[in-house]
Amino acid sequence: MVSAVSVLDDMGGPQNFGWSRQPNFFYDPALVWAPRRRFSESDRYIVSNPTHIVTFEIRDDGYLGHVGITVISVKDKKRSTQIFQTLLPLGSYEMPPGSQSGAIRYRRNKLVLDFAPMEGGVRIIKADIPRFGHNRSMRGELVLTEPPLAESLVNNLPWRGEKNAFRYSRCSPWFTVEGIIQFGTAEIVFTSGNAWGILDWNRGVRPRADIRYWASSCGVSGGRLVGFSVGHNSADSSAGTENAFFVDGRLHKLDQVTFHIPPSNWLSPWRFTSNDNRLEMTFTPQQERKDRSNVMFQSVTRRQVCGLFSGKAILDDGAEMDFRNITGFAERCKTRF
Repeated sequence: MVSAVSVLDDMGGPQNFGWSRQPNFFYDPALVWAPRRRFSESDRYIVSNPTHIVTFEIRDDGYLGHVGITVISVKDKKRSTQIFQTLLPLGSYEMPPGSQSGAIRYRRNKLVLDFAPMEGGVRIIKADIPRFGHNRSMRGELVLTEPPLAESLVNNLPWRGEKNAFRYSRCSPWFTVEGIIQFGTAEIVFTSGNAWGILDWNRGVRPRADIRYWASSCGVSGGRLVGFSVGHNSADSSAGTENAFFVDGRLHKLDQVTFHIPPSNWLSPWRFTSNDNRLEMTFTPQQERKDRSNVMFQSVTRRQVCGLFSGKAILDDGAEMDFRNITGFAERCKTRF
């Protein structure tokens, strides 16, 4: 797909299902034929360097708004999470309808969290949280830069058995990151060439229940910038899976990917394979986190494991790309409304 098409028809129903290498879909929330409480809109950034993984998320699920920040120390295997919730936000976060422009500015008392896309593919994250767990402060600014001619995995998919539900998403696992985060008395430094970022962006009308498996990673191996986004849920992926491998920002599409998760211990090694034999990798977990919220009519449970990915991918031209010890994560998120 090379030209912009609407994800909604004239009656506000979802249409034009498929995938693209660029955010060429057009989404106008004012056209959605569904009550605002069923909207789901989220922006999430995961940034990492050799010592830390930091996640920033702003999400409006209609009944419940969620603003969360997690700092993981890879070396010390410690985690700090701060979550702020809003009952019935119903669009008050003013999430922009597109992923290329429009800032999100969250303010609560003295807390500040900004996501700001700039010209040239640059994005800026600003955070200022006076009390971040154990009364520590967290503040800083990060600059995320995309590689030249970068491509993203963009999907517009319907939900099985849910006539008016759809998910318009974009994943970009290829940012380089620069900046400093002051966390308590420590400084977390992100330098270009040694720090990476992933964008997980979603808009749509949610189903009444879903289980989403997702894994993503970004880093350098053999002098090349590599990353991937693989996952599955109850959406109908017949128009295009949410699986792709990236080299220097260019997308190489994958078909179905299977998560081989050790049932008794998620901190044991995992395997990932694809039915087209183009991806095979192992995942060595280092740390696990669990988040759960039950508010009003909504239940969300997320189980996430961070660690290192190694394996090989077959690119579109048939070349084989090996990668070793790329930092990333895998997760399962259960939602019910």
